[in-house]
Amino acid sequence: MPLADACSLRQTDFQGGPVDARRLALGQTLVGWEIGPPILPLFLVWRIFMSTVSMTVNGKSVECEVEDRTLLVEFLREHLNLTGTHVGCDTSQCGACVVHVDGKAVKSCTMLAAQASGSDVTTIEGLAKGDKLHPMQQAFKENHGLQCGFCTPGMIMTAVDMVNRHKANGGGKLSEEKIRAELEGNICRCTGYHNIVRSIEAGAKGMR
Repeated sequence: MPLADACSLRQTDFQGGPVDARRLALGQTLVGWEIGPPILPLFLVWRIFMSTVSMTVNGKSVECEVEDRTLLVEFLREHLNLTGTHVGCDTSQCGACVVHVDGKAVKSCTMLAAQASGSDVTTIEGLAKGDKLHPMQQAFKENHGLQCGFCTPGMIMTAVDMVNRHKANGGGKLSEEKIRAELEGNICRCTGYHNIVRSIEAGAKGMR
């Protein structure tokens, strides 16, 4: 079958009548007759469950066709090659995949790319302004707030959101206790968090 015909999502059943492709993928004709295992070419079945997503990522407009099941973290890493957003646990516990969606911290492994369509997304790659690091990035560098560095992008994105929310609520100085409580959703397996907390305290001062 020509590709053009396949993309029209139509196919012909054994009697020569038109059959809806989605039904064929499920092994049924339009009138409900069972016809056994799926008979569509795999590429056609794949196209049935595709969506076009568009969003602004780090200030640039992007548009791409992806599978409906594509997670935002997969979209960023595999389609846009923004690999600073990490996948560390597959259970939404570690926080290595945190990005900002419309200004709020989100674990991108818990959100579909389609759900972020139309949103403004910022990843760790979008924080710096050219060669000038964001104050929180600079603070992590100066206070050695990392060891292996795998959790660091998520830590920094969480920290920036933390400080922004604290400032928006008219808060004063971020206490160590508050910072540690806010980091509950981010796991570091190396540092013991001491330098991370110190980095966030310094970064908060730089963001004033």
